[in-house]
Amino acid sequence: MVAPLVLIVGRISPKADGLRSPVFAIGQQYMRAIRRAGGIPLMLPPDPGVVEQIDSLLPRVDAVVFAGGGDIDPRRYGQAPAAEELYGIVTDHDEVEFAAAAGALGRDLPVLAVCRGMQLVNVALGGTLHQHIGDDHWYVHHDVLIEPGSRVAKAVGEERIGECHSVHHQAVDRLGRGLRTSGQSADGITEAYESDGRSWLVGVQWHPEDNAHELGWQQALYDDLVRHA
Repeated sequence: MVAPLVLIVGRISPKADGLRSPVFAIGQQYMRAIRRAGGIPLMLPPDPGVVEQIDSLLPRVDAVVFAGGGDIDPRRYGQAPAAEELYGIVTDHDEVEFAAAAGALGRDLPVLAVCRGMQLVNVALGGTLHQHIGDDHWYVHHDVLIEPGSRVAKAVGEERIGECHSVHHQAVDRLGRGLRTSGQSADGITEAYESDGRSWLVGVQWHPEDNAHELGWQQALYDDLVRHA
């Protein structure tokens, strides 16, 4: 049996050890979590030149992961930039990822959207974001309450999961079309959403890949993605 191919859009980075030029990169945690699940990760460079090839590329892959990163340009969800804390807005990241999201959602591919990725898919489906929620979710570990019977609950086998590593100062405000909340933090932030109308679409605001190598319920989200791929 051929291992499923899982596409993940990379990031522009100014440098990498041993290389003499700016690089396209993605964190190894994502790649290793996909590999542990039995998939083969493929990084798509965030180069606008690939946008016109995305529709021909997506039929060759079996699932898509949208990763964490800097903020989305608020104009993408109909707002002017209003928070001084906005950071890391990169036009090329937005352009390539929104094209990939439109293509993946249009083809009904299994999708796992993480942190920025969760926010991006929400916006791609017509939702909005809180531009700044404060620092309570910036580099912290916390519990998430999971909706019983949800896809997330079935994947992780729990209705309350701990050691969820959050690194975000924004959050989902209005949910996009066809999405429903399936997990919340104690302070009411939407920590997970999903769609029953697609083959498999789950968004999580925390980073399950950060400790998936030692916590089975975090790895389980990548496992379930690859099972559906």
